[in-house]
Amino acid sequence: MSSNDETPGTPENPLREELPEEVRTKTPEKAPEPGPERAGQEPDGPTGPTGRQRLLMGLWPPRVSRAQLIVALLLFGLGFGLAVQVASNSDSDGALRGARQEDLVRILDELDDRTQRLEEEKQGLEDQRTELENSSDQAEEARKQTVEKEKQLGILAGTVAAQGPGITLTIDDGEGTVEADSLLDAVQELRAAGAEAIQVNGVRIVAGTYLTDVSGGVAVDGNKISAPYRFKVIGKPQDLEPALNIPGGVVQTLEKEQATVTVERSDKIVVDALRPAERPDYARSSSQ
Repeated sequence: MSSNDETPGTPENPLREELPEEVRTKTPEKAPEPGPERAGQEPDGPTGPTGRQRLLMGLWPPRVSRAQLIVALLLFGLGFGLAVQVASNSDSDGALRGARQEDLVRILDELDDRTQRLEEEKQGLEDQRTELENSSDQAEEARKQTVEKEKQLGILAGTVAAQGPGITLTIDDGEGTVEADSLLDAVQELRAAGAEAIQVNGVRIVAGTYLTDVSGGVAVDGNKISAPYRFKVIGKPQDLEPALNIPGGVVQTLEKEQATVTVERSDKIVVDALRPAERPDYARSSSQ
């Protein structure tokens, strides 16, 4: 048999031997690229709330109970009251902070004098009670004290003339800026300093006196008066004058209103303006 004869079923290239079937190697899969969650973004799938979100959810909306609301309102009212009190104290103490040392000493002396005057009144009432208890003729002693008390009440009611030491307060209002409230402040300051009888421009000042502004002046109990306003005051001059001249007091206030104020002490002041004694319509003495 010739070598050139082809064997059936053999490949055309007799020199190439048949190799085993090649096994394909698997290409290694590439690592997945970083997704959004790896780039600092939220993942696509649903996730739970973060710690900050849970904190905000716990704080808002606020859950306030009725008891907490009542306590908050009470605390707010207390704080507001304390703020108002501090503000009022600051305003009242402002004048004293800027006062001179001699002014502060004078204010303290005035307070001491008022305290002493009240103690003297208390002692006088106790002495009257002791006299009534120890007097052999209690009826006569009671009558004397009744007469004396009637005179004192007549002076306070303005139905009896009075005289004694005191001061004369003159307010010259050339600009027409002094109003009724400024004169009322002067009256109240004088009463607080121990004034026992007051009249202004011929009108007696009593417990029920009222002042109003009218055209060209001020009306006292309906009686029109005009500047200069002259107060005649019976009382202890050492108490009355300092009370008017305290820092931020009557004199300084009137001077800010362009008024001229003078205070003169005197050993004898006569208050002779009288008020008619009015009989009450319904009230009667219980002894009748």
